[in-house]
Amino acid sequence: MRTQSVLSCLVFLCLVLCGVVWGAGNVPRKNFYKSTRCPNAEQLIRDITWSKAKNDATLGAKLLRVHYHDCFVRGCDASILLDKVGTDDSEKEARPNLSLGGFDVIDDIKRQVEAKCPGIVSCADILALAARDAVSFPFKTLMWDVETGRKDGNISLASEVNGNLPSPFSDFATLQQLFAKKGLNVNDLVALSGAHTIGVAHCGAFSRRLFNFTGKGDMDPSLNATYAESLKQLCPNPANPATTVEMDPLSSTSFDSNYFNILINQNKGLFQSDAALLTDTNSVNVVRKLQKDKAFFFEFARSMQKMGAIEVLTGNAGEIRKNCRVKN
Repeated sequence: MRTQSVLSCLVFLCLVLCGVVWGAGNVPRKNFYKSTRCPNAEQLIRDITWSKAKNDATLGAKLLRVHYHDCFVRGCDASILLDKVGTDDSEKEARPNLSLGGFDVIDDIKRQVEAKCPGIVSCADILALAARDAVSFPFKTLMWDVETGRKDGNISLASEVNGNLPSPFSDFATLQQLFAKKGLNVNDLVALSGAHTIGVAHCGAFSRRLFNFTGKGDMDPSLNATYAESLKQLCPNPANPATTVEMDPLSSTSFDSNYFNILINQNKGLFQSDAALLTDTNSVNVVRKLQKDKAFFFEFARSMQKMGAIEVLTGNAGEIRKNCRVKN
């Protein structure tokens, strides 16, 4: 019995040293690529992203939105990056995703990474890292930790977007339900809504609040009236589909807690989903808590890590795409 026990321990120790114990290397973790043939992957991605962010102040908002839209449909598997094949539209073709941008940046990062270490770094990890790095660029410090080791999915269907991706038209109950399905709570819902502090929105995402809120040609009474009038000037009815406005007025390129201040103090949440955060007691308490940059940055970082872990593919599930737009 003793000999058998010693042999079992030796076998287990060997498996640990060889890195093949069940689950080893199959769970996203910090610095995953340090132990691969591409140990400098994260630095490479950061350098490329920062070089692009230097010339595009909107890049953080673009990539953050793509990452968010990816994770809520099939998890963080880069399915949002796949192009249409055959007759079935991919996630990109779904209406909520038609205004996404930054795909060319991910393509370029992938090309450069593949040139240095082919077949090692997934598109899902590139998207998660680049989104973090682009938002972090103005601060010259990383705003949240990104665990890596994700694999890429090979299914992307436009039909799966509605019903999974929260909408700017959603009420609080719907938002809470959709976030809960992904393992995210009210604190995460409010913190991640803070991403609306950067970026722009097309008029169609909120024009109903201005001109036909209840179907009677009325305006949403929860929206600041002066703010609404300024929005009407920018987005007349009917609006030019290409017209955009800042989600956080006068602060749309600055990642800060201003979104929460104008939301709760001035009723200037642009979307119905923003205003919905003020219709629940627990949500309001979180909004108040996040009115300071320090609190917002801390909670946003924690919620981004949770979001980045939604239904990730690891181990033998998924693949490492050679081209982020097509499966291997």
